Amino acid sequence: MIADQLITNVKVFNSYYKTFHEGDVAVADGKILYVGPGGPELFEAAECVDGKGQYLIPGLIDIHLHIESSMVTPSTFSYGIIRCGVTTIVPEPHEMANVFGVEGVKEMIAASRECEADMFYAIPSSVPATPMETTGGSIDIPHIDELMQGGGIICLGEIMNYVDVIRDPDCKTNRILRHVQSNYPELIIEGHVPKVMGLDLHRLIHAGVGSDHTHQSIEGLEARIAAGMFIEIQEKSMTPELMDYFNSHDVAERFCFVTDDVMPDTFVANGHLDHLVRKAIRMGMRPEDAIYAATYTPALRMRMQDRGSIAPGKIADLVLVSDPEKLDIQQVYKRGRKVYDAASEYAQVSSSGQFPDSFYSSVRLEPLSDADFTVATEAEDGTHKFRVMIVKDGSTFVEEKHSPVESRGGEIRWEESGHALIATFERYGVNGNRAYGLIGGDTIKRGAIATTYSHDNHNLLVVGRNANDMTAAANAVIGSQGGFCVVEDGKVLSHLELPVGGILTEEPLEVTSRKVKELREAMLTLGYVHYNPIMSISTHSLTVSPALKITDHGLIDVNAGKIVPLLVGRE
Repeated sequence: MIADQLITNVKVFNSYYKTFHEGDVAVADGKILYVGPGGPELFEAAECVDGKGQYLIPGLIDIHLHIESSMVTPSTFSYGIIRCGVTTIVPEPHEMANVFGVEGVKEMIAASRECEADMFYAIPSSVPATPMETTGGSIDIPHIDELMQGGGIICLGEIMNYVDVIRDPDCKTNRILRHVQSNYPELIIEGHVPKVMGLDLHRLIHAGVGSDHTHQSIEGLEARIAAGMFIEIQEKSMTPELMDYFNSHDVAERFCFVTDDVMPDTFVANGHLDHLVRKAIRMGMRPEDAIYAATYTPALRMRMQDRGSIAPGKIADLVLVSDPEKLDIQQVYKRGRKVYDAASEYAQVSSSGQFPDSFYSSVRLEPLSDADFTVATEAEDGTHKFRVMIVKDGSTFVEEKHSPVESRGGEIRWEESGHALIATFERYGVNGNRAYGLIGGDTIKRGAIATTYSHDNHNLLVVGRNANDMTAAANAVIGSQGGFCVVEDGKVLSHLELPVGGILTEEPLEVTSRKVKELREAMLTLGYVHYNPIMSISTHSLTVSPALKITDHGLIDVNAGKIVPLLVGRE
């Protein structure tokens, strides 16, 4: 019998028994034709591959991630994940949607069509996440219909505004959920359900939310699985307690591993979904079970019946590893074609101009001056209590504190207060909004940082200890049409340019990785104390993350869901 490819002398992973078996694999027309013994006697193949006794597993599948978190384009992202053995992903372009609306989603899909990795998209469901911020675009029911008609969609992305789903039957998110369930009843609906339990959890599931990828506890995990929810485990949930639970309970069909957000430098240094599989094995999970949770169950969740296992009729997305305990990837095959070989050069093909011209000119702000960092107040001269955002290492949550600060001549004397200033400027040319706050704790102790990579609205966000450095950092970012800039004493310590929508670069992954590493180090030199200072500052404007955040509308009390004033009262 004729085959396009015959892989011999391998130990093949069988997903249905979760075991390895010695055998051969025949591929025809990009799909698996045969798995079993006697391949050379049964097939005449155009290409024969001697597996040399190594292990063959399905291509890894990541069903919850945001390409924008790696700050690169889909083609660059594909280059990075292929060498990690990841052959299929489900990205949600939530950030590009906040900048460009439905056009951002469509252009990300278009940019993915020629990629080696398969990319099936999630429709961003929460753009903007709340009405307390100005974004460059929004996603509503007509946009969902437009995207569903255009193809390339596999699910409705994470429902972030879970509080309104529970509290407000007529909120935008509930309207979207009802529309999807009425018009696209087979569409999978992904969830973002942190710490919700009891009746509230069941109400979310009743509304259509079928999964949760947020930080899990044993109690929350059990409640979700018992209620029929599918759990997507990202690295921060891979605690010893949870891994022990998975190893001792028969819940393999109810969870998978996902990456969610991976910074470029850790992407290059550690890998991607393969890193989570290796970590799970190091934490005591059988290699077979860890591989299963990165191949079969994600395919099951997304109803990808054509992949996730090595069996007749499945797409020939295959990964050859020399040791499943180490998951050391030797070769990767996409639809039967070798796309990566650890023994050969693997170079990224540079690309630019992948997006419309308007995507490179989305920061519509005039240069700022020191006067733009003067904070006016109606408080009379004297000491008053003001709200302060307190940054805490180990979390993107920001606490609220009330602190005495001097007011004089109609201005807050913030540079003398012991706190830094945080300011945000609407950058889409919509309304010219700006807002100011005070910030302390584990943030910078000198200099300034400016960025347009500020979730989820991606307006210009500036944190600094003096107006001069804040102006220099802000203007560098405006001049490069987005990115990050770190300044101390007027000197630029790091400048990462992100000209695509103010959040992406078209530079190669290794170049971006090096620049992000330099950025991280520069932020730390200013006294930032955080395991991930880039993610920390980027979420200071995230209105679905407790407790006190800032947008161009003002300071946001996240738990109360309302805007609050900077001034609390007289000391």
